[in-house]
Amino acid sequence: MSGYGHGGDERTFEALPPAKGAAFTRTWWGRAWLKALEDTALDGQQLKAGRRHARAGAVGAVSVRPGRITAIVKDRDGTAHRSDVLVREFSEEEWERLLDLAVDSAGHIAALLEREMPPHLVEDAAVAGLDLLPGIGDLDPECGCEAWDHCPHTSALCYQVARLLDEDPFVLLLMRGRGERTLLDQLQARSARRAAVPSAPGGQAEAGPEGPGGLPGVSAAEAYAARDILPPLPAPAPAPSAPGEPPSLDTETEPEPGVDPTALEYLARDAAARAHRMLVAVLGAGGAPAVPDRGVSSAGGFGGPDSVEPSLTVAQDAARLAAGSPESWIAARLAVGSGRTRAELDVATRAWRFGGSAALAVLEEEWTPDAETLARAAARLAEAWEDDERPVLRRTAGARWTVVGAEAQLRLGTDGRWWPYRKAGARWSPAGPADRDPASALAAALATDTAPGQRG
Repeated sequence: MSGYGHGGDERTFEALPPAKGAAFTRTWWGRAWLKALEDTALDGQQLKAGRRHARAGAVGAVSVRPGRITAIVKDRDGTAHRSDVLVREFSEEEWERLLDLAVDSAGHIAALLEREMPPHLVEDAAVAGLDLLPGIGDLDPECGCEAWDHCPHTSALCYQVARLLDEDPFVLLLMRGRGERTLLDQLQARSARRAAVPSAPGGQAEAGPEGPGGLPGVSAAEAYAARDILPPLPAPAPAPSAPGEPPSLDTETEPEPGVDPTALEYLARDAAARAHRMLVAVLGAGGAPAVPDRGVSSAGGFGGPDSVEPSLTVAQDAARLAAGSPESWIAARLAVGSGRTRAELDVATRAWRFGGSAALAVLEEEWTPDAETLARAAARLAEAWEDDERPVLRRTAGARWTVVGAEAQLRLGTDGRWWPYRKAGARWSPAGPADRDPASALAAALATDTAPGQRG
């Protein structure tokens, strides 16, 4: 759509191309305009003919000025007719009321500037006795074909104007008597006067509800009303490629008793790595909540699979922190703090790296499946190998099966996944991540011992 004469009291829009296979209007205010036409016209056949004219591109350039729209409309045989539709202009007093309503809400003005017709402005105007959109009988036709009612030519003009209104609701306001530039200047001047006039005790200007610190705010009703007319939020910034560097605590000031700066620096690095992984997860999912990472940490080893798991116990969090390969004295403190020996913490750390708190539960907790779960597990084990390849498995605990003649074991988690284990000395240790297939898990247990993150 192209309009010229934009700043004055008349605008002329170039002829629009034919409207093939689409509705004439897509906005609620455009539909309200056409409803006024359809409710006014007495002859539905004339409307249909006018719609066909408009669809065929028979309407020429449209001139819009206060109280009137005009265009040349051609019949199929090429005969041209000047067609006008008259719209009632608002009086000066009515414009004063409408301007007051518009400046009462920043959302109204913002919507108009975005070429939207705010429904609450229309509703508020109606309450004040102003029908901003035309109603029954408000569109008065005049045509060179000398029809006394809406003819195909004035109907075609109205259908074309609906397309103009879709793009710019200021067209409707111009019909009611004020051009866009004039209207915006008056709104700006009125807003400035209102802001400058004290109306509250103490000489303060009238403002909206106060927010924190006494700053003027916006009412909840106004903010909610503007939810569909505000521009979209900008795209989120890309995630940084690596966690930020935490502050160094190596200063000349002696720390408080019981405070270890090195340990604090380690915790700060861990927190930065966790925050970075959570940010990457959120941005990668388009703003969706972060999902716990079940793989090996790629951010310096801190946290393993991942620290976004809520409500970790002290023992679980110690294993997570130890997965970051801290200095030996920090690992020793983590072991003591979690009630483990160093060897037990090493095994727990290995489990964490393979599967987080779920892997720790399989390592440190025993559970006994019910009869139905045991039957399903036995059937799954039986079908996982051919008869001549099936290893001999002996159930040695509630959900643990040990390979006869080998230092290998399968453990069933409560989620139905199988975990591979190997025996080193007197201690069973996880040998890899979980698998839905017990044969694949056992293959990991029987393979050469491999550190987490090094298996193919």
